[in-house]
Amino acid sequence: MGDEQRMDLGVSLFIPYRYTEDRIFRALQDAGFDDWTLAQCRVFQRVAADGSRLTDLADQAQMSKQSAGVLVDQLEHLGYVRRVPDPTDGRARLIVIENRGQRAVKVAKATLDQILSEWKDYLGTRNFTLLQEILDQLREITDTYGR
Repeated sequence: MGDEQRMDLGVSLFIPYRYTEDRIFRALQDAGFDDWTLAQCRVFQRVAADGSRLTDLADQAQMSKQSAGVLVDQLEHLGYVRRVPDPTDGRARLIVIENRGQRAVKVAKATLDQILSEWKDYLGTRNFTLLQEILDQLREITDTYGR
């Protein structure tokens, strides 16, 4: 493919992400987690294993605190998360994943594992490992939230 026909690198990075997101969302729906929206899932996927503050979720999702708060309220109503006191700051609250959310996380992780296995089979172990290493290296200068 000539340079003039080559796809923009940003789009080339986005397409596999979007494919993965769509496939995981469909797997969640097929597993009975069909009562939430993609926007809610995008906030949910950012909740840390030990809980997250709303301001952090909003920053990571690149939305206002108010918008993130509405989505967290909806997720809480649906039983995916709950708010608990932050043990490090009595005035703050943490959003933590509930049992229902944990079951959804298992479906999402199994689907992601399947996708990555397919990509590894397609690319070959060497290229797949190289891709992971390059993206990890790029993350060092692009991910301000690096967990």
